[in-house]
Amino acid sequence: METWTWLVEHIVLVAPYVALVLDVILRVTAVLVVPRNRRPASAFAWLLAIMVFPLVGFPLFLLLGNTQLPRKRRRKQVVVNRLMKVRAHDIPDSDLDEDSPSWLQSAVALNRELGAYPLTGNNSADLEIEYEASIRRMAEDIRTARETVHVLFYIAGLDETTRPFFDAVAEAADRGVKVRFLYDHYGSMKYWSVYRPMRRLLDTHGIEHYPMMPIKPLRDGALQRPDLRNHRKLLIVDGEVGWMGSQNLIDSAYASAKGAREGVRWQETMIRLRGPIVSEVNLLFGTDWYLESGESIPEDQVVRPSPDTSGTYECQIVPSGPGFVLENNLLLFNQLFYSAEKRITAVSPYFVPDESMLYALVTAAKRGVEVELFVSEKGDQFLVDHAQCSYYTALLEAGVRIQRYEAPKILHAKHVTVDDSVTVLGSSNMDIRSFLLDMESSLMVGGTDFMEKMHEVEDVYRSRSRELTLEEWRTRPFWKQILDNTCRLASAIV
Repeated sequence: METWTWLVEHIVLVAPYVALVLDVILRVTAVLVVPRNRRPASAFAWLLAIMVFPLVGFPLFLLLGNTQLPRKRRRKQVVVNRLMKVRAHDIPDSDLDEDSPSWLQSAVALNRELGAYPLTGNNSADLEIEYEASIRRMAEDIRTARETVHVLFYIAGLDETTRPFFDAVAEAADRGVKVRFLYDHYGSMKYWSVYRPMRRLLDTHGIEHYPMMPIKPLRDGALQRPDLRNHRKLLIVDGEVGWMGSQNLIDSAYASAKGAREGVRWQETMIRLRGPIVSEVNLLFGTDWYLESGESIPEDQVVRPSPDTSGTYECQIVPSGPGFVLENNLLLFNQLFYSAEKRITAVSPYFVPDESMLYALVTAAKRGVEVELFVSEKGDQFLVDHAQCSYYTALLEAGVRIQRYEAPKILHAKHVTVDDSVTVLGSSNMDIRSFLLDMESSLMVGGTDFMEKMHEVEDVYRSRSRELTLEEWRTRPFWKQILDNTCRLASAIV
């Protein structure tokens, strides 16, 4: 008691020494802990933040420095991955066309090893790049449902644009169709004005629904960093029709009245699937459903023979995220970039690659591959937008063509085409967040005939873009160069 009284009376004298001791302890601890199993760029960025502002940087590191799921959820993920591999054996394997390049078989084997999903043949696929049209088409498919409707979107909300979708979901549930509905907790809740009416509608019609990766005290996930999110977008109807891609369930201005007035609209790419690949999409939904609900969906509702095998495309699902040991999407992209012989076209709204991807693209351009990158002229996220710009000089100097989708529209589509051989599209951006922190879903599609459809989409985006030249980029203000490079350093803190 006397010691405490003395400390209180001499707080002004003692405080500097306490702060000095704490400062030293935090710095030494950071040097020992931060670099462990961490990328050098990320470790350096964290150490710099802690050394400059230890009393702020170290608590932030404790909150945001761990890219793993909490222990309880990791145990569930192990069970899910094991179950996924067992059930994936019931999906028939397919062979690539004889004219497919040899390196594509290596990519298929890589995907199978990383995500357990086989290559499937006899699939049909259609692309949809018109925002409201894709929602109407998904609603039409839901209205044909006889048994099940499985919905998973990073952002979901009820507004005038999405009302046809939710009306179709409600009608399906009312006539006895089993509807299972997942949405990311943070991704959807931040749009509160459309989030609340969506939940009310789901509850009113007795639809079972769960927020993914919930941010709730004393619940599974409470101790994980809050920005570990489920970023997938999936719809499966009766296990026969599947949708996936980049689009969320919200209006194209993302519930922003100001953005709508200024003409801001999100441009997306969605793919509609039929054939054996739909079972893979459904199986991926089933893994997320088990993680959030604890219910294992009956196998006959997840993996089932496709009634439509008239298609000609080979397809393979590639799941990725913090539930996997490696960055599945990053490994696939790099494999394809190093294998490319003629052309790479990449579309990504958030392009903040790690060093391996940057080198893969620069190397491809240097060895004569035509590399074209589509990005938005003006991004919707300050840090990511400026970090992205910091890579343009190296890319342009290597010969990469950068197409900037003209503002105020936001190019939110995410896809890659390599040579005339393979397409990858889905929810994954080409940034560190999508590689490490977000649960993503990518679809690899082989075949030159599907590539023709993708080239048509690329032509549309090219007509709405303006090419950035190295000469123009070098004239940008010096203060912007400093800001871009500073944001690039901050983007490594994951």
